[in-house]
Amino acid sequence: MTGYYTPPGGLPPQTALMTGRAVFTEAYCVIPKGCFSEIVTSYLPGWEGTKLWLIARPMSGFSETFSQYVMEVAPDGGSDEPDPEPGAEHVLFVTEGEMWLSLDGQEYELAAGGYAYIPPGTAWRVKNGADHPLRFHWLRKLYDRVPGLTPPEAFVTNEREIAPTPMPDTQGRWATTRFVDPTDLRHDMHVNIVTFQPGGLIPFEETHVMEHGLYVLEGKAVYKLNRDWVEVEAGDFMWLRAYCPQACYAAGPGPFRYLLYKDVNRHAHLRGPFAR
Repeated sequence: MTGYYTPPGGLPPQTALMTGRAVFTEAYCVIPKGCFSEIVTSYLPGWEGTKLWLIARPMSGFSETFSQYVMEVAPDGGSDEPDPEPGAEHVLFVTEGEMWLSLDGQEYELAAGGYAYIPPGTAWRVKNGADHPLRFHWLRKLYDRVPGLTPPEAFVTNEREIAPTPMPDTQGRWATTRFVDPTDLRHDMHVNIVTFQPGGLIPFEETHVMEHGLYVLEGKAVYKLNRDWVEVEAGDFMWLRAYCPQACYAAGPGPFRYLLYKDVNRHAHLRGPFAR
């Protein structure tokens, strides 16, 4: 691993050509790294010294289940009350700097590769106590409660402490770093890291009910999205609605890695004229 791409911010010069790869379709969206400029940053109540790129949010008829932010926190910045939504669960993934994280009074320090799962109802705080920026991904979802299942416990780890699980019959060219046990039905979302070695591929068009957010951490590849083959590289974000066909070919020269969100382990909510 050579490191995780983080947006540099700023604006392109006035002399730059406007030739990009951004696209929004009925089935997917691609936000290239060049779109992560200062002009689209935002701020949050209760956060000091912090800006963010809001790259996914629930939208009727497209994505339904999650939001995702790319956060940048200046030295001494952070929040004692990060999220006013009591029903939300969270995943934080650090790409640069050091995070001071408090979970129900327990203190942690997360470096690059650090991962935290925060269940609903947890009191948590974030601070950047270093003299350089802290950058991380923040994924939020309303926890889907089920009778007889209590929400999972909070935990903190680092991806370097978890051995990737190779996909069957791929000789390790396609592997997934799983932060939770896939059979643990308390979890209603998975946020994993997928790694393709050069030459690795998804050899069929995955078409399934789970929606995805894919932020490319490292490398480049061509990704099949619905009817289109799209070149993607470190810093790009892909947002796939449910049932969007997808495949991948990683040509190299180095590993292709992305942070992946998907919703799992719950009944489909019944709505519309037949719901009671």
